[in-house]
Amino acid sequence: MPDRVELKCLEKGLRMTEQRRVIARVLSGARDHPDVEELHRRSASIDPRISIATVYRTVRLFEEAGILERHDFRDGRSRYEENRDGHHDHLIDVQSGRVIEFQNDQIEALQREVARLLGYRLIDHRLELYAVPIDTAKPVKN
Repeated sequence: MPDRVELKCLEKGLRMTEQRRVIARVLSGARDHPDVEELHRRSASIDPRISIATVYRTVRLFEEAGILERHDFRDGRSRYEENRDGHHDHLIDVQSGRVIEFQNDQIEALQREVARLLGYRLIDHRLELYAVPIDTAKPVKN
């Protein structure tokens, strides 16, 4: 049975090769925000014939089709996640690189209100918080 990403590809009319199916399965199973190198490592462990070039092409195709969302979390690597229904934001631990997804109704309302006060209706946004764990945070010198 096709997984979520593969189903989205089929709905968009994309031709699904066996290698694309493997990459789609890896993406559907990802609980993190892997970069292309990590997607390649995971995909090649399933099918060693998958090249990194194939992963790059597939990720670009899936992104252009609106199936994947690309994030640049200031670490020099583009990371990917399945484009899902329902909005969420990200907190990035700059020490470990861990990405934590969260949703906060107060933040959402505040962003809409800021846009309204400036004379706009908010249609989309992306919030990324960059942080360090409190117990290891160093005081900022002025």
